[in-house]
Amino acid sequence: MKLLNPVALATALLASLLAHADINVGVTVSATGPAASLGIPEKNTMALLPKTMGGQKVNYIVLDDASDTTAAVSNAKKLIAESKVDVVIGSSTTPNSLAMIDAVSEAQTPMITLAASAALIEPQDAKKRWVFKTPQNDIMMSLAVAEHMANHGVKTVAFIGFSDAYGEGWYKEFVKAAELKKLQIISNERFSRTDTSVTGQALKIMAAKPDAVLIAGSGTPAALPQKTLKERGFTGKFYQTHGVANADFLRVGGKDVEGTFLPAGPVLVADQLPADHPVRKSALAYVSAYAGAYGQANVSTFGGHAWDAGLVLNAAVPGALKKGQPGTPAFRAALRDELEKVKEVAGAHGVFNTSAADHLGLDQRGRVMVKIENGAWKFQP
Repeated sequence: MKLLNPVALATALLASLLAHADINVGVTVSATGPAASLGIPEKNTMALLPKTMGGQKVNYIVLDDASDTTAAVSNAKKLIAESKVDVVIGSSTTPNSLAMIDAVSEAQTPMITLAASAALIEPQDAKKRWVFKTPQNDIMMSLAVAEHMANHGVKTVAFIGFSDAYGEGWYKEFVKAAELKKLQIISNERFSRTDTSVTGQALKIMAAKPDAVLIAGSGTPAALPQKTLKERGFTGKFYQTHGVANADFLRVGGKDVEGTFLPAGPVLVADQLPADHPVRKSALAYVSAYAGAYGQANVSTFGGHAWDAGLVLNAAVPGALKKGQPGTPAFRAALRDELEKVKEVAGAHGVFNTSAADHLGLDQRGRVMVKIENGAWKFQP
């Protein structure tokens, strides 16, 4: 009987193992801390993502960064070095995700962030070429807000946002949108995600007497300026960003956030969308999946961003598998390349068409205007 050459046998066994290697997806989200209302639905959604992609088994390694920038970076490095992940999903907030870019770019591991700021992917450079995102960019949502303001008699606006990259990003983009719509920004204030009082900022805004206030925050902390201004007697219009689109914000804000306008992904009001809306069907698919697992009341736009990350990744994997096997630099590089070629992937928030110049890939189909009425979200045609 002819025996196989030991070297040839080892090579054949290694090739066989690589051919059936699992795809490892590393995830870091803010499941605790100030951004928990974002991170919890994102974490929950991970259990709903595909268990196989391109015929390969997928493992999701999920870590909590507790809304802390240092922890987010530590998690990213741990996932890359110890779990040998092929892609990183996360984190929940802009500051955390910005801090992670060095780690993923150095390891040449693609990252799909669940944070909103366009600064995560723009301008494209050697580091940001490894970063993709699923939440709508600030400018897309800023334009929706400015257009709504202009159409509803607003002339002057006070801005108050987080004193971090999220707030700064929103201010930068809203300035552009406001100029286009002939709106005057007459006050510009900041507050921290962990602040318990914004009385000083509220008094300055009240003194300016704006027609409307735009609060650029995310999660439950964004309710603080609005509650404070309400207590002080402000009667103008309130606008929030898509960073507050979940049930926890409604719960914390209570009666003080009634009548608030905000831009959001279509998934927030999926069942209210016209039958011919291009995102209605795909948004309802996520709502059905999440509601079936965790209850209808717990559906939020933030989990939808995680769902969309899974859909975009699923679309990119088959092409990447033709160029390399999971667990190898070749596969990670190919996956990055394929994430730039996603076409007509309908998700919870819109239809994704990425390119080398656009690592988001959403157009105006990915936004709607919403009003808070009777403690619920109401689609604004």
